[in-house]
Amino acid sequence: MLTTLSISINQVARSRRDEVDFQNLVFGRTFSDHMLMAEFRDGQWQNVSIRPYGPLSFSPALMGLHYGQSIFEGMKAYRTIANQVVLFRPEENARRLNRSAQRMCMPELPEEIFIEGLRQLVALDKEWVPEAEGAALYLRPLMFASDEYVGLRPSENYTFLVMASPVAAYYAEPVRVKIETHYVRASPGGTGAAKTAGNYAASMHPARLAQQEGYHQLIWTDALTHQFVEEAGTMNVMFKIGGKIITAPTGDTILAGITRKSILQLARAWGYPLEERPLAVAEVIEAAQNTQLEEAFGVGTAAMISPIALIGYEGQHYPLAPLQKDSFALRAKQYLIDLCKGREADTFGWLTEV
Repeated sequence: MLTTLSISINQVARSRRDEVDFQNLVFGRTFSDHMLMAEFRDGQWQNVSIRPYGPLSFSPALMGLHYGQSIFEGMKAYRTIANQVVLFRPEENARRLNRSAQRMCMPELPEEIFIEGLRQLVALDKEWVPEAEGAALYLRPLMFASDEYVGLRPSENYTFLVMASPVAAYYAEPVRVKIETHYVRASPGGTGAAKTAGNYAASMHPARLAQQEGYHQLIWTDALTHQFVEEAGTMNVMFKIGGKIITAPTGDTILAGITRKSILQLARAWGYPLEERPLAVAEVIEAAQNTQLEEAFGVGTAAMISPIALIGYEGQHYPLAPLQKDSFALRAKQYLIDLCKGREADTFGWLTEV
């Protein structure tokens, strides 16, 4: 990307990297030396800067705290075997952030600020990108309303920032999920397609209830009838039934996941039969009962692919056979790992070098 963007950089005098135990990273607990910030003031984005990571100072009347105008993204930077640092599909995150901004009545962020800001931030903190297999530098872009005013209207001022956190490989064990038929993650006309903070807050109580029953997460169903599968926890969800990969289409109630999009592109390229269509809970349960449910897995940034080992529905348990190495899910996961480590050629053009 050619850019004339000017970013002010205030570099730390001494890095904290040597204080971090990279052999025992806890997801989301450790942060790199710097963060990217930009401000929306007087109708335009300005004051783009990289500064030392640290606390923010603001009034208790900050509108983002009161009325939920807050959106975010999740993405990763990887270190390849050739010691290059790459971002995975950052332009997709930039576009999704702006779709969320539109829905939440917030200003769109120029893609140049998003992409070039990320590149310069990661370049400055590239020593924080772990080398270990499967590890990465997790990046959290965030935008929130920053007017200091307690009154219900869209804010006139906003803050955008990106913080970076080194994370270890996410070795997700196969999960036990419950099909949720009472609580709702999102409804038609709502904010389910936006990556906004309130969506995640609303999901915590039903998820905790499921955990108390021995499940790891929920499979969310449609708000109107609870008859159709939508998402799995905070991930998109896919099923392989009778040789076909099936997943719900995105829309008002389903977040357009970037890992989801990538997995579907792989399925098409590899010649797997694929259907994006409403998938009835009854169809999933019937397939589980007659052994036609070959694979079920969540897809998202953290784990890439998280296999499902058991589905609970209306008090009954439906265990799934462990995935084999030649399964589509594990094949796709290994492909993405190898791509980001530089062992696979970037034939799709998904990587941006820092």
